[in-house]
Amino acid sequence: MEMLTTATQWLNGLVWGVPMLVLILGTGFFLMFRLQLMPIKKLGHGFSLLIKGRQPADGAKGDISPFNALMTSLSATIGTGNIAGVATAVFIGGPGALFYMWLTALVGMATKYAEAVCAVKYREQDENGHYVGGPMYYIKNGLGSQWQWLALAFAIFGAIAGFGIGNTVQANSIAGAIEGSFGVTTSITGIAVMVLVGLVLLGGLKRIANVAGTLVPLMATAYLIAGIVVLGLNISEIPAAFGLVFDSAFSGQAAAGGFAGATVWAAIRFGVARGIFSNEAGLGSAPIAHASANTKGPVNQGLVAMLGTFIDTIIICSITGLAIIVTGEWQSGVNGAALTSAAFESALPGVGGYIVTISLAIFAFTTIIGWSVYGERCVQYLFGIKSIMPFRILWVIAIYFGAVADLGYIWLLADTLNALMAIPNLIALLLLSPVVVSVTKAFFDSNGKTEETQ
Repeated sequence: MEMLTTATQWLNGLVWGVPMLVLILGTGFFLMFRLQLMPIKKLGHGFSLLIKGRQPADGAKGDISPFNALMTSLSATIGTGNIAGVATAVFIGGPGALFYMWLTALVGMATKYAEAVCAVKYREQDENGHYVGGPMYYIKNGLGSQWQWLALAFAIFGAIAGFGIGNTVQANSIAGAIEGSFGVTTSITGIAVMVLVGLVLLGGLKRIANVAGTLVPLMATAYLIAGIVVLGLNISEIPAAFGLVFDSAFSGQAAAGGFAGATVWAAIRFGVARGIFSNEAGLGSAPIAHASANTKGPVNQGLVAMLGTFIDTIIICSITGLAIIVTGEWQSGVNGAALTSAAFESALPGVGGYIVTISLAIFAFTTIIGWSVYGERCVQYLFGIKSIMPFRILWVIAIYFGAVADLGYIWLLADTLNALMAIPNLIALLLLSPVVVSVTKAFFDSNGKTEETQ
């Protein structure tokens, strides 16, 4: 096991090294440039489509509403990364890590837009008549048979990664948080989560989307309100906090208190890595959900999809990061979810810690059901629709083992597989970028009329 851990650590350092950061950020900058900053310019239009997207439009094709497609995507992205991931980034990379999370999110909007455009344009209908799509399909249908190996690689990485980042890691976070705050044993929590997830999965994608469409807005709003209260109670510290974020992003942060000090490279590495872990822009996971959207065409859903990155990182992660900084807890020596809890508890004694615990549990639960869609689609691509039910059974069983096990190695493996998923997807997006630009230009030149024919 020690050799396996060492090998994975080496691979993790390799795939999250300079080349990967250049590939992720470079792809985002390239797409944003090719799209002439359209994702930023059309942010308001995207929110307008989201509000209208609770009900399918006339003539649209797909299985779930555009709104529920985004909520399914957000159910998978809003998870431990928004609470524990942000805290880890600030703890190791210093306050400057938050700046690089913002940067990753801004360019990630272009990446997420392109992913959804390709997902809808190249999606298929399976034997049951359901729409399926994602990187494996837009690689196969967009790039041709010579790239089949790349589609296969993504599906394999996605299927395996799901059991880490989307299942056992999340179950472990729920069980640990509830045991720490309420004294409930991890085994009882594991069984409870298994039952709840199983009930949702029995209804398939539409039930998952409906649950996500209800739960995600409620949980995100509740957490945001609590975070805003924490910031409000420390409002005088907010200007200094922003100053610290920008200063640390370019000069590093000297050691102070319980903080060990961070270099600019640490801020970049952990800011980008935790940003990607949180919003998943470039991983290729979100387009799997958006491919099922009942939408008139690729650009409409792309404009809705890019909001996921903005909501997850620019809004929710910022609340967590700023709360940690303005309360001064980032220098306490505490790490992970415990650091976020300490920040909320310092501002809201007696209730702050419980707010973070409950938020973490709900965030992680929705991540499990969201990622079940991603894993299921990858397995379906590899083995066909007959593999769906065996996958769901295995997915539910894995929850219990995740809740009760020591997942030190699983966390490392999940982080590594995240990067391995991104590589095939980012290569495909770069190769398909002319298609994305062409479809986008045609859409805006025709005031959206081209979508009706797709």
